[in-house]
Amino acid sequence: MAQPAGSPAGQQPYSNGPVQNELMHSPDGQEYSPAVPGSYSHQTPAKVPPHQSSGQYSYSGSQNVSQLNNYQGPGQTLNRPPVAAFSGSPVQQPGPVPQGLLSVLQNSAAVSSAGSFPPAASPPVLSNWQYSQTPVSQPLGAQTSHLACVPGTGSAQSPSSLSGSTNPAGSYQYAASPGAPPLQNSYVKPGSAPPPVIQPLTPLHPPRPPLGVPPVGGPPRPSTAVAGPPSTQFLLKSAANQEGDAMSAASDGSVVQNSYDAIEGGGLMAAPHYSPAAPNLKMNRSVGYSYPALPPGYQHTSPPGAPGMNASALQYPDGSKHFHQPALGTNHLTASMGGLSLQQEGLRPVNLLQERNILPTTLLKAPVPNLHEDIQKFNCNPELFRCTLTNIPQTQALLNKAKLPLGLLLHPFKDLSQLPVVTSSIIVRCRSCRTYINPFVSFLDQRRWKCNLCYRVNDVPEEFLYNPVTRVYGEPHKRPEVQNATIEFMAPSEYMLRPPQPPVYLFVFDVSHNAIETGYLNTVCQTLLDNLDSLPGNTRTKIGFITFDSTIHFYSLQEGLSQPQMLIISDIEDVFIPMPENLLVNLNENKELIQDLLKTLPQMFTKSLETQSALGPALQAAFKLMSPTGGRITVFQTQLPSVGMGALKSREEPNQRATAKDIHLTPSTDFYKKLALDCSGQQVAVDLFLLSGQYSDLASLGCISRYSAGSVYYYQSYHHKHNPVQVEKLQKELKRYLTRKIGFEAVMRIRCTKGLSIHTFHGNFFVRSTDLLSLPNVNPDAGYAVQMSVEESLTDMQVVSFQSALLYTSSKGERRIRVHTMCLPVVTTLSDVYLGADVQAITGLLANMAVDRSVSATLSDARDALVNAVIDSLAAYRSSVLSIQQPGLTAPYSLRLFPLYILALLKQKAFQTGTSTRLDERIFTMCQVKNQPLVYLMLMTHPSLYKVDNLTDEGALNVNDRTIPQPPLLQLSVEKLSRDGAYLMDAGSVMFLWIGKNCGQGFISQVLGVPNYGSIPQNMTHLPELETAESIRTRAFISWLREQRPFFPILYIIKDESPLKSSFLQNMIEDRTESALSYYEFLLHIQQQVNK
Repeated sequence: MAQPAGSPAGQQPYSNGPVQNELMHSPDGQEYSPAVPGSYSHQTPAKVPPHQSSGQYSYSGSQNVSQLNNYQGPGQTLNRPPVAAFSGSPVQQPGPVPQGLLSVLQNSAAVSSAGSFPPAASPPVLSNWQYSQTPVSQPLGAQTSHLACVPGTGSAQSPSSLSGSTNPAGSYQYAASPGAPPLQNSYVKPGSAPPPVIQPLTPLHPPRPPLGVPPVGGPPRPSTAVAGPPSTQFLLKSAANQEGDAMSAASDGSVVQNSYDAIEGGGLMAAPHYSPAAPNLKMNRSVGYSYPALPPGYQHTSPPGAPGMNASALQYPDGSKHFHQPALGTNHLTASMGGLSLQQEGLRPVNLLQERNILPTTLLKAPVPNLHEDIQKFNCNPELFRCTLTNIPQTQALLNKAKLPLGLLLHPFKDLSQLPVVTSSIIVRCRSCRTYINPFVSFLDQRRWKCNLCYRVNDVPEEFLYNPVTRVYGEPHKRPEVQNATIEFMAPSEYMLRPPQPPVYLFVFDVSHNAIETGYLNTVCQTLLDNLDSLPGNTRTKIGFITFDSTIHFYSLQEGLSQPQMLIISDIEDVFIPMPENLLVNLNENKELIQDLLKTLPQMFTKSLETQSALGPALQAAFKLMSPTGGRITVFQTQLPSVGMGALKSREEPNQRATAKDIHLTPSTDFYKKLALDCSGQQVAVDLFLLSGQYSDLASLGCISRYSAGSVYYYQSYHHKHNPVQVEKLQKELKRYLTRKIGFEAVMRIRCTKGLSIHTFHGNFFVRSTDLLSLPNVNPDAGYAVQMSVEESLTDMQVVSFQSALLYTSSKGERRIRVHTMCLPVVTTLSDVYLGADVQAITGLLANMAVDRSVSATLSDARDALVNAVIDSLAAYRSSVLSIQQPGLTAPYSLRLFPLYILALLKQKAFQTGTSTRLDERIFTMCQVKNQPLVYLMLMTHPSLYKVDNLTDEGALNVNDRTIPQPPLLQLSVEKLSRDGAYLMDAGSVMFLWIGKNCGQGFISQVLGVPNYGSIPQNMTHLPELETAESIRTRAFISWLREQRPFFPILYIIKDESPLKSSFLQNMIEDRTESALSYYEFLLHIQQQVNK
C-alpha cells in the first residue's frame, strides 16, 4: 500500500491547545516542540489493527466486558488479556530511587530535550515558578522516577530491562499500534541498570530533594532538603487561553510504551504493586477535602488503625510543620439522612393518580449528593458526570431489592468556559490502580496520600509539595489537582505511542445522479469554503477529497498544479491508491487548489446519469489513504449502496413497520463493522451524513461510525428545492461539526472504588482490553453511559468515588488528559437508596439498555422491559419502604416523574409502535439515544412546552446584554393549550410554534408580522426580525434555546389546519396517541401490576 510522503522540510512543529470554541480560538498559538525527536513521518511502519483473528472483536450492541473493574487483592487471579510491560506511565512511581539507577538517569539527561539543564547548572529557583493566565514557555524538569512496574510482579524494573531495546540511545522506531512488535526506543543501553530493588514502604519516607534530571557531569549531590520550589513548571490556564504552547515533555529518559493500555495505566484490575502490610487497607477509609480554616502549620493526629504511626515519630528534618487532617467520620456526611427537610421531601410518598400536576415549572436539575458541603463543593458538575443513584447501596443485595439500575452517564469532552489546565513535570497517580490525584484523596500527613479508589498509601512527590497558586511550600492539599474535580493535564512523552498526529480531514462525497439531484453538494462545498480557516488544527493540518458513484475519483492537489487533477479508479473490487503523496495535502500550503476544487466540484457531475453507489469500496480507499496517520473521514451518502463490497438490498416494507418482530434493526452485513474496527486500530474515525429520501439501511451503514467512535447525522428527504428548510439545518450543523473542538487518537478509562465494577458500556467506541475505550476521534457533543454492579460489599466505606480519564491529542498537537472525579455517599437502607435516585439519569441509562434489547431481542421485549422497570421499582418501594399501605399508586418524591419519562420513551421514535415511523428514522433515533449526552436525550424524550404569546421580563435571564424570558414549563397535554394563545414546543431537534385560532391580534402582527390568523403562511419556518418588544423577546428566547445545543432545531410555525399538527400532537406525551396509552391510563396499568 502506497503511503504519502513525509511532511515537507522546514515545516513547523506542532503548536498547542484545543479549540474550546470558535470564539476563543487564538490564531497565534505558539510552537510546540514534540517531546520525542523528529517530526511526524509517514515513513514509520504502517500500523496494524489489533488482533484481527476471529473472536477478538465484539460486535454486540453494547460492549460487555468481564466484571474485572474492581480492585484485585492478593491471591486473586486476573482473566485479563496480556498488556505491554508497563502498567502505566512510570512518571509517578514514588519511593526512593535505587542508587544503581541514578547512573541510568544521568545517562538519560544526555539525550534529553529542552527540559534538562546544562551540565553543572542548578535547577531554577522560586522566581521561575509561574502561575498566570497567559501561556509561558519554559523548560521542565524531569520526572521523579524512571521506574516502571511490571503487571503481575509488583516489582520495579528499569526502562532498559522492560523495553528489550538493543538500539543506541536516541534511535527511534515506532510501532504503530497494539498488536505490532514492541517499540524499540529506550534511551539506555541494555545492561546498564542493576536488577530491580524493592524497598519496603516505611510509615513515612524521609524527605527527599526534588528529583530533576541529574547534571550530566559528576555524581549526584548528597540529599538535602530544599525548602524552595522544585525544578519544574506548573501552569494553570483558563480554557480561553488553551491555545498557548505545550511544555516540553517531562523527561526524555523514559520509554514509550507500545499499547494505549500501558500508557493510560491499568484500571483497578491491574495487578497491584508491592504494597504495605495488610493493615494499611483496613485503615479508616476517609476522604480528603480542603482545609480553608487550617493555618499553614501542620499538626498530625494518628488516623485510627494506622500501624506504627504516632505523632512523636513524625519529625521533619527540613523544619516543615506537622500536618493535621481530621479523618472523615459520620460528622462529614450530612447529619442523619432523614433529619433534613430536603431528605423528607425526597422520601415524601406521592400518590400519582391524585397529584396530576407533578411536572416542575422549571427544567429538572440533578439531585445534589448527600455529602458535607466541604466535600460536595468539590464534586464534579453533573452535566459532565452523574450517577443514576446519588446514594450508593452498600451491597448488591440492597441494589437488587431497590430494582433500580446503577450506572454512570458521562459527557467527558464537553465544551467548558473554564477548565483548569495543569502543566507540570509530574502527574501524580496512585501506584497501584493508577488513579489520578483528586479532591477526594486523603492526606495522611504532608508526605503521604491515600488513594480514594483502592486505599493504597502513596508518597507525595517533592515537586507536589509546592503550591504554585499560593506560592507556598508544604501545602499539597491546596494544589489545583486537589481543588478541582475536573482538570486537564498536559501529558509528557510517556503518554504517547508516537509523536502526536497532525489533524487530517478526508471528505468522501456521493456524486451519483441521485446525490446531485438533492443539491447537497452545493451546500456542503460552500460551507466548507466558508469554514476552511476555522478547521481545528495548525500548520500541519492535512485535507483530502474523494468522490464516488460506481467508480472512485481521487483528486491530486500537488503543489505546482494549476488546477486539481482528477484520478478515476474503475476497479472497485481491488482498490488501490494512486499517487498517495498528493491526495492528502497541507491545507495552508495548498489552500488555493483546495478552494478551486470546492468551487468546481458541484458542477463537475451535473450531467452524470450514473445511479450506482460504491460506498464500500470508497470507504476502503479512504481507510487505506488515512491509515499511515489516522484522522477523520467525513462521508456523505444519499442512497442504498448498490455495487462493490458492502452493497445492500432494501429490507423495509412499509406495511410491516408496525410488527415489532419483523423490523430489521440488526445489520444485514458485517462489512461496515469490520471496516470500522480496522479504522479504529489505525486511529481513524468515520462520520456519516445520510441525506436520503429512500430507505438506506442505516442499521448497517451506522456501524461504520459506531465502532470507530464517529457520529451519524440524518437528513430525511433532503432536497434543496422540495425541502429547503433542511438546507439551513445542514448548513448550521455542518458548520458546528467542522469548527468544533476535536481530540485525536484518544482512549478513555473509567475507574471506581474497590468493590464496584463496570460491566457494560454504551456509546460509539470500541472496547479495547476489557475496560479501555478506544476513541480515534472524540468530540464535545458525544455522551457515554456505563452499567455497574456492587461486586463486593462496601462495608466500612462512607463514600465511594468514580473517575474518568480521557487521554487525547489536541488539534494543536498536544497530548492531554482530561480527568473528572465524582464522590458519592454509601447507604445501608432501601429508603436512602430511593432518596438519592436521579430519575433523569435512570431514564437515560434504561433508554440505552432498551436500544440493546431491541437489537438483541425484539422491540416488544424492549418496551416490556421499560414498563417492568417502573412496575418493579414502585412495587419494591411499596412493599419495603412504605410503612402504611395507601390506596392509589404511590411513588417516592424522587421518582415521581419516573412513569411519565418511561411513557415518553415508549412514545419516542426509537421505541414507538405503529406504521408512521420509517425504519431509518427509528434507527437514527436509536443512534442518538446511544450517543447523545443526557441533557439532549431528555429533551428529545420529553419535550418542553411554553406559552409564549405573553412573554414578560419577570424572572428573565441576562445573557450577554440580552434579556431572555423564562416562561414556566407546561404539561404535555392538549388540555393545557388554549385557542387564545401561542405555544412553543421544544423537542430538541425540532421546534413547533402552535398558534391558536383566537390568538391575540397583537402577537400575530407584532411577532409573526402578518395582519391576521388567516394570513399566516402554511410553510412558515422563520420569525421576521421586527423591532417590537414582543418580537425581540420571542426571538431572544428561541435563539437562546437553540444555543444550548450542538444541533440546529428547525422551527415550524403551525396552525390548526397545518399538516404538521399531527407531529406536534404526537409529542403530547400525556395524551392518548395512535398506539399508546395516555399518562393516566398508563398509571392505572402500572397500579394494577404493582398491586398484584
